[in-house]
Amino acid sequence: MTSVDVSDTSRFIAKLSPYFVDTPAECPYGFDCIAVYHQAGFSFLPPALLEEFLAAGYRRNGNTIYAMRCPDCAACVPIRLAMETFRPSRNMRRVRQRNQDIDISVGPLEVTPEKLQLLDHFLNSRYPGRASTALDYYSGFFVNSLAPSMEISFRLYGQLVGVSIVDLAERSLSAVYFYFDPAFEKRSLGTFNILYLAELASRENCDYLYLGYWIEPVAAMAYKARFRPHYLLINGAWVQVD
Repeated sequence: MTSVDVSDTSRFIAKLSPYFVDTPAECPYGFDCIAVYHQAGFSFLPPALLEEFLAAGYRRNGNTIYAMRCPDCAACVPIRLAMETFRPSRNMRRVRQRNQDIDISVGPLEVTPEKLQLLDHFLNSRYPGRASTALDYYSGFFVNSLAPSMEISFRLYGQLVGVSIVDLAERSLSAVYFYFDPAFEKRSLGTFNILYLAELASRENCDYLYLGYWIEPVAAMAYKARFRPHYLLINGAWVQVD
């Protein structure tokens, strides 16, 4: 494994520490411990500054930038792909071929009844019993004025089967969220989405594709680690995992 030090970025982020607060909450991944969000709200971040935050392991939620600072847990590990080194596996190439009949369109974030219905279906299937609705996700999580964002729609013969929310930094794409129709789970749409984002990042001459957090005990996130080589942010350094 090789590592990339981010000490310069960390020092830059430290200068902004007076604007951040630690907010305790119930763990969103169901672990029996208190989650602590180290977060600050911003009305707007230039793409170059968003790039610095992403490199330091931060994520976006609405107009808030946050990182996890849980005192009893370190399961949330930032993960990214470097466009220079990433190569899809044979199985991933099969997933891409299997989904060649899917039409892909890219546009601005737009709340529509069709998307809300699909997201509610996804949430009820994956996280039954939770109070959050699709409208809550769009209004409180996806839509923002903090960073440029886009929405990628995946359609099969006209039917919406998946939607990807993506932020645009100076040299990177950041995958914010992906939801899909559970009826098409066997198509591995989550993997297909990341493959498409990696292709898009390469076409746009981006250096990195940020995939959010990899949490080893959470089965729904296991597929992220199959993209190799990938980098994990461990003890302040991006460590390459081959």
